[in-house]
Amino acid sequence: MLGTGKMGELVVAGLIRSGRPADRVLVTVRRPARGAELTGKYGVTVVGTAEAVERADILAVGVKPQDAGKLLDEIGPALPAGKLVVSLCAGLPTGFFAARLPEGTPVIRVMTNTPAMVGEAMTAISAGAHATEEHLAIADEMFAPLGATVRVPESQQDAVTALSGSGPAYFYLMAEAMIEAGVLLGLPRTVAHQLIVQTAVGSATMLRDSGEHPVQLREAVTSPAGTTIAALRELENHGVRAALLTALEAARDRAREIAAQAL
Repeated sequence: MLGTGKMGELVVAGLIRSGRPADRVLVTVRRPARGAELTGKYGVTVVGTAEAVERADILAVGVKPQDAGKLLDEIGPALPAGKLVVSLCAGLPTGFFAARLPEGTPVIRVMTNTPAMVGEAMTAISAGAHATEEHLAIADEMFAPLGATVRVPESQQDAVTALSGSGPAYFYLMAEAMIEAGVLLGLPRTVAHQLIVQTAVGSATMLRDSGEHPVQLREAVTSPAGTTIAALRELENHGVRAALLTALEAARDRAREIAAQAL
């Protein structure tokens, strides 16, 4: 793992949780204290960038997008032919890597999200120009311990970033607002928190397991002239659906801006 920040650590934790021996996982860090923290938590080995490039079978790039160019310029001349590179850099296309790495280097682009911390991530995987089915299978195996995986064309990765990469934040904002509403309506904060969290868990489980469309599940809760339809009318009056569409478009556009700035 080249650059083991928050997302890089989530991937490392998932690998260890899946039974990957800790001595088979190498990490690079900027600060010695961070390296000691990761070694203490997971038993992984902290190495320098050059050693990681030499020893690792797979290089996962977890640095910030704006730092990726400098890292790739550093490792490119020393990268052995055919070594798989997995990118966790939001917004950066595989072409960005191909331009800085040896000709023919296989690159896999990945977008995962923070529920990886509890084994419930959604990870989208895309192949670069030189990545094969075998490379995709390796990426599937790497990220399966974090949650669910799906393969998408790379052209859809900016939409994935907007929808599921940033998606947890949208749900947290909604939960925060609903808890505050519960307090406004007279509930103790702890009770409001418990009510909303379990309602979110139950609703998500039904979405995943029932096989029904969200519209069907919503209609099952919505009685004629009842409380739910009154609330839903207000959400529509305040443009919540339109706001979500606009917000996701903004996230997608920002992903494209990040890529353009890096290039």
